[in-house]
Amino acid sequence: MTIYTTGFTKKTAEQFFEPIRYRMIQMLLDVRLKNTSQMCGFTRKRDLPYLLGLIGCKYEHCPSFAPSEEILADWKKKRITWQEYEERYRTLIIERGAVKEFITCFEGVHDSVCLLCSEVTPEHCHRRLFAEMIAESMPDTEIIHL
Repeated sequence: MTIYTTGFTKKTAEQFFEPIRYRMIQMLLDVRLKNTSQMCGFTRKRDLPYLLGLIGCKYEHCPSFAPSEEILADWKKKRITWQEYEERYRTLIIERGAVKEFITCFEGVHDSVCLLCSEVTPEHCHRRLFAEMIAESMPDTEIIHL
């Protein structure tokens, strides 16, 4: 399986959708905690499934793969370091059984999935961490950051 990751911040709709269309990504998993804010632009809950459908990609919102509100707030308000964020997020994902949930729902069903979050780059984003955790359990997984 190939797991792509992408963020939408600082991207036009064309910059966001064309890589998904070009790579024929079959499923976009929205790993944001919330997907209804006006700040989400073309990636709002009501718009994204329709727009992805135009390029042949399915959509699913998976908040169980997102950080908790507490972890996210602590990071954004600089109450914790990135290393602490990573540790707390990984612990949360393990407690939730999220990697097993991903594997059960998507392995063998799709050749490619894309994890969506808002961050511009994957370095300080949970989508990268989650992709890495999946790859640890699925050795033939390739991760590509769009």
